[in-house]
Amino acid sequence: MSSAPPTPDPTPTTRPVRRLPLAGVLRLGRPSDIWFKPALSVVVSVAPPNLTLLALGRLDLAMYTMAGSLCALYAHNRPYAARARVLAWVVLGMLGGLALSLVAASLTSDAVVLVAVGALMAAVQKALCDATRLGPPGNVVLTFVSSASLFVPQTLGQVPGHLALAAAAAAWAWLVGMAPGLRRPHGPERRATAQALDTAAAYAATRGTSDGHARTRAAAAAAVQAAWQALSATGARPGPRRALERLIVRAEVALAAPADTDPERLRGWARQLRGTGPLPSAGETAAATEELLGVDAENAAPHRPWWSRLGPLAPVAVRTALGCALAGYASLALGIGRPYWALVTAASLYQANLALTWSRSVQRVVGNLVGVLVFAAIAPLAHSGGLALVLCCAALNFGAEALIGRNYWLGTICVTPMALLITEFAGRQAEGELITERAVDTVVGALVGFAAAVAVTNRRTGDRVEHALTAVDRARERAARLLAEERPAPAALESARRCLAAALVELRATVDAASGEWWQRALPQERVVLTEQSAHRTLAATVRRLGLDAPVASTGRTTEDARP
Repeated sequence: MSSAPPTPDPTPTTRPVRRLPLAGVLRLGRPSDIWFKPALSVVVSVAPPNLTLLALGRLDLAMYTMAGSLCALYAHNRPYAARARVLAWVVLGMLGGLALSLVAASLTSDAVVLVAVGALMAAVQKALCDATRLGPPGNVVLTFVSSASLFVPQTLGQVPGHLALAAAAAAWAWLVGMAPGLRRPHGPERRATAQALDTAAAYAATRGTSDGHARTRAAAAAAVQAAWQALSATGARPGPRRALERLIVRAEVALAAPADTDPERLRGWARQLRGTGPLPSAGETAAATEELLGVDAENAAPHRPWWSRLGPLAPVAVRTALGCALAGYASLALGIGRPYWALVTAASLYQANLALTWSRSVQRVVGNLVGVLVFAAIAPLAHSGGLALVLCCAALNFGAEALIGRNYWLGTICVTPMALLITEFAGRQAEGELITERAVDTVVGALVGFAAAVAVTNRRTGDRVEHALTAVDRARERAARLLAEERPAPAALESARRCLAAALVELRATVDAASGEWWQRALPQERVVLTEQSAHRTLAATVRRLGLDAPVASTGRTTEDARP
């Protein structure tokens, strides 16, 4: 790498410190395109095991099957090849956390020790979910299950049977999560590409002159990156993936030249992708062929393993452990019998920056307080019989997943009464006590958790992004200088190509890590996209110069055929 000083970023990456927001925190957004899929999946995963236990007269064991069934909440945006792997790891993580909690509960009943174990587990779950970019619901569900299990009376002899119940339910949840692939095997990547086209069309419609075009372009850039990541997760490169890649390139062209783009054409392609018909064709252009060659070169570069991202996440783990432990101990000090509620509240707050963490805190408190009122209203119905209890939990599961995409607080209105009803699988509880303890634990967990977010910060992440962008710029300039020579040395050009590809991989990993950190700079999303796009095309030129483009041709045409 060159030792030249970093070039200044033409795009502002700092913003003035602003007050923590209140306006808009509870505003409802649009539901996602597939809001019904996780909602239906969790109902199909939860209902059969619970109904089976009801028929056997062992509804007291439902909390263990629920642990496995909740794995169905994950990976709905992943291509099915990646979803199979992700769901398998989620199942193992869920069972591992449950096993550790049950063993700890069987060895001690000391609440101080159990809170410490729960806080450490929450920190590990947060770090692992962020490092592997698991996505929503992230570590929250894992932490809820493992923390609640710590306070369930247990003996070592019961642990294997309870784990077997969770494993059986988790296997069923895995099948439920994979079942839609039988009908639409390329559905997730088609949806990701459609989202990229739609957001690019929204930016192109502004012609770059609207007051809100910067925000619209940032959203489009993020959607394009998400689409590329979805396609890279599919593994092999069949015909459908090639067609989707060319559509994403058209979305990138719209970001570069909005005035020369037809937004309706992009929206038309997006509508076709959301259907079940054949893939639309974007044609084969020189720009698309160049960039796809660059993408191939980047994907061929060695990638860092996911565990290499754990280092920068150390402050997040420390913050989570500290916040969860203090929240649990504060709950114990107040005489609350279920300190894991405060612990889980603290664990659920931590977002990408302090402002978002504050917003999540407000949403969590509002949703939970309204949720306990909903519990008070439906408790008489749920207590009318075991079947009513199971059906109420299933309905609340559906409502939580259907509404949480609109705003977090709206979903927690269903999550809160569902969590309270789960405690009653083993026997009816005093409603007034449940409501009071849940309300107090929510407020305590939110206050203490947010205080930990303020106390533990990490400002180095912004510098890492800047350094990674500068490294890509330097590597691209080096490759461009060699390409400008009439006869560059093949060894030097190949070295420059590998250096640029490795720098691109490092940039992507650094940006992904930065998205989970709290810092005072805005992520330079637009500069990241433009830098990657320019670097991809430089990679394409080095590939052509080195004669490496023949193996990646997929249509019988070469790059030379596509040149103007």
